[in-house]
Amino acid sequence: MPPQASRILIVEDDEIIRNLISTMLQRKEYVIAGETSSGEEAIIMAAELLPDLVLMDITLAGKMDGVTAARFIFQLFQVPVVFLTAHCDDTLIERAKGAQPLGYILKPFTDKELISNVGLALYNHGIRKKFLDMYPVGNPKTILAAHDLVMILDLTGRVVFYNPYTLRVLGLLPGDILMHHWRDTMRLLNESSRKEIPDPVPEVVSQMVVIMRETNTLLLTKHGELKSVIATVRPVKDDKHEMLGVFVYAKEKPPEQIRIKPMGSR
Repeated sequence: MPPQASRILIVEDDEIIRNLISTMLQRKEYVIAGETSSGEEAIIMAAELLPDLVLMDITLAGKMDGVTAARFIFQLFQVPVVFLTAHCDDTLIERAKGAQPLGYILKPFTDKELISNVGLALYNHGIRKKFLDMYPVGNPKTILAAHDLVMILDLTGRVVFYNPYTLRVLGLLPGDILMHHWRDTMRLLNESSRKEIPDPVPEVVSQMVVIMRETNTLLLTKHGELKSVIATVRPVKDDKHEMLGVFVYAKEKPPEQIRIKPMGSR
């Protein structure tokens, strides 16, 4: 039996292969923490489930490929990844290094090849995690439980991660947020002028600066609700101090601090 029944997240867009992997692993008494065919969903699931290992198809179809998803999963949540690939393309392998994978499994593979690679990856990560830095955006359990809006964006401003409270604040469904540009989910306004605040993401990305708005800031939802907030937008760096994404945080002000004037008032 694997030590402590290690939990595996399978990310594979071929249902037949996904089912085959699941069967092979369960025969060896591994626990299937979850399954998905989507790279963007895999990021959310990795934060929620915190599996011991992710098996990731390197060339996923859809809005996000396996390399990008794996990089976010490892760098944000320190969950190790083993790639599944049908070919060893040098360019793809070079890109994949940013996710610091603990192995590559070539398709087609035998159950022996799968199990040996999984076991070796789990062992190596057990050694490696002793030397990993702190989570770059905080402990995922804390983020998921926070009663504040939290988003992580890619470098173009698309949402790749959000916490449950974000859905509640914005009144949106997961499909309305994930991989959408953040300004399609909400807007930040100047409280005095009611004009939209320019998108801070390009400046954060290009200058690697932190932008904070502690006063005079409103969050406007797609449903027209206004909330007075303290907002922070800051860079997220990987373990090599290179830009990985953008962290967006908004905290609603306590009622006694809110002085929102009616629209059109002076």
